[in-house]
Amino acid sequence: MSMFRVGVDIGGTFTDIVFLNAEGRLYTKKVPSSVDNYARAIVEGVAEVFADAGIGAENIHEIRHGTTVASNAILELKGARVGLITSAGFRDVLEIRTLRMPRLYDLAWEKPPALVDRYLRQVVDERVNADGVVERAPSREDIERAVDKLLEENVEAIAVCLINAYANPAHERAIEAVIREKAPDLPLCVSADVLPEMKEYERTSTTVINAYVLPVVGAYLASLRKGLDADGITAPIYLMQSNGGLTTADTAARLPMHIIESGPAGGVIGSQAIARASDLEDVITFDMGGTTAKTSMIAGGEVTRALDMQVGGGIMHGSRLLTGAGYALKVPAIDLAEVGAGGGSILSVDAGGSLKAGPHSAGASPGPVCYDAGGEEPTITDANVLLGYINPGHLVGGALKLNRDKAAEVFEAKVAKPLGLPLDVAAHGAHLISASNMIRAIKAVSTERGRDPRNYALFAFGGNGPLFAAGMAATIGIKRVIIPPSPGLFSSFGLLYADVEHHYSRTFRRLLSDADPVELTAAWNGLAEDALAQLKEEGFTGAAAVVERSASLHYKGQIYELAVPAPEGELDAGKLSELAERFGKEHETVYGHRAGPEEPVELVNIAVVGRGVSEASRVPDQLHADLAARPSDPSRQAYFGRDHGWMETPVIARADLETPRQGPAIVEEYDATCLIPPGGTASLDRFGNIVIDL
Repeated sequence: MSMFRVGVDIGGTFTDIVFLNAEGRLYTKKVPSSVDNYARAIVEGVAEVFADAGIGAENIHEIRHGTTVASNAILELKGARVGLITSAGFRDVLEIRTLRMPRLYDLAWEKPPALVDRYLRQVVDERVNADGVVERAPSREDIERAVDKLLEENVEAIAVCLINAYANPAHERAIEAVIREKAPDLPLCVSADVLPEMKEYERTSTTVINAYVLPVVGAYLASLRKGLDADGITAPIYLMQSNGGLTTADTAARLPMHIIESGPAGGVIGSQAIARASDLEDVITFDMGGTTAKTSMIAGGEVTRALDMQVGGGIMHGSRLLTGAGYALKVPAIDLAEVGAGGGSILSVDAGGSLKAGPHSAGASPGPVCYDAGGEEPTITDANVLLGYINPGHLVGGALKLNRDKAAEVFEAKVAKPLGLPLDVAAHGAHLISASNMIRAIKAVSTERGRDPRNYALFAFGGNGPLFAAGMAATIGIKRVIIPPSPGLFSSFGLLYADVEHHYSRTFRRLLSDADPVELTAAWNGLAEDALAQLKEEGFTGAAAVVERSASLHYKGQIYELAVPAPEGELDAGKLSELAERFGKEHETVYGHRAGPEEPVELVNIAVVGRGVSEASRVPDQLHADLAARPSDPSRQAYFGRDHGWMETPVIARADLETPRQGPAIVEEYDATCLIPPGGTASLDRFGNIVIDL
């Protein structure tokens, strides 16, 4: 039997597992996440696929994994006990931050606590200026005092970040040498290695975050490796990064800051691959699971990426203006907006008599009321069961039976009765409010980025995405919705499309008009050499190792930058002018205007991405999955609001859409349910995607 590649994605409610071989044979499994030890659900789920498919450990070629372990450590403040060594006068950078606030007029808002307590922040008397010139070197005694103090406090990791170390890391290297001498096995993160870029808070915060999750991620990966080895699975593990590329387990254990938002990236990369194959260049992705809903944008066939993000501040609304809710992490990441709206989102009536959906979730345990596992708060899933959208006997292929009567009893008491509404009207209202929350996320990545969502197709997946997608699209004005095969496990499936990627950057601050093309070419080539060396270690050489340049620029005097692709090859005056023009166009797209030619453009950071490209196609042209699994009932009553009321709605398999049909209809599958509303037309394309035209 041929070899399989495995995609594994951990969500707040379920862990999704996908097996795929070169011939396109696809096996899937959805198991509850084991929140006490996420590795256990993976090992047990893989064993279940072995039993179902009649294959063994020897048939696994590689494992590709998206995980929330690092982000959960920050959200729950359960990372390592970190000590920080910084320059005298900069002890409180983590407290001062950038003075940005997510809620401008909320006097009760409190910034999250610093990840390093003040008594664990030590300073050394040193100074390097912005040009890298040493003004005052630290003494050996001063360094030893700072290090000894942290070691006496039994810190579990140390972060080192000195002022202007991006321009000259000599003093950081001196501190690193002392730490290695006194505590050679202690996890250590130095900003010159982690983020050699300007901006003190962002660099300090990123270095601290890397140190904070370093022991947690290392222990998790070791536990996962041990569990797989115990079952005879020796295949290598690749981790999905926040930027949409893969990295090895060894690199992820050393630089876990790159996998903080690992989970959502797989679905976006999978959407990009299918959109390209379908000749769709402009797509908005919509991923709704049990806890949150996430959206992103693919424009011109390319995933949109942000230069930094906020983590640990709860839900990411995606606004460029209202930031500061969490901790700054300056790494390339897929540009996502996120809201606390998932199938498990708890519904409540506030003191003013208004219905709210989320952001709190019932999660995997106890779960929605209808799971009959101890949940006592009504959720979005309970509402969808009451509306007839979800079959109580079909969730996860029938493996999870739902108690509709219990859901109705709790929903009536805690939602419908307080609102003074009939049960069906209240449930539909909950469905619409949840949809409106998610529409905010779509606008955050489209209209707030200068793009009109009506010009895009909506690519929906996740366990609950196909239930809401068509209604949301109609509200926004989007005309086409696409639902891929195995939508509830699509983030796992998307992992199989990704390339290995490594990102390198450094500050190179110059007015573009004054930049020396030879010096700039040499700086970019230096980063490229680092990327190629890393790829070579992982077996990618020659045509399989691809390096691409990018630059972060702004108009002189601006604070924030925009990233654009940079010209390849030896630079000259013409290519620098081309770079300035690319920046001007991007500025106009994002902000609606650009400055005149007399306004100086400043280069801030240069970067490269080294991509390891497989010679063979990672995913076959045709998938062999069961698209014709028959629903248990041919039709059922479903409620479509006051305009349509209750309607007898056909319940069909995906394969039934080989002949286009009008809505309403419900497509039931093992891992998700797709709702085709009245007035929509649904069909299958050549890849097995459901295409809904509105």
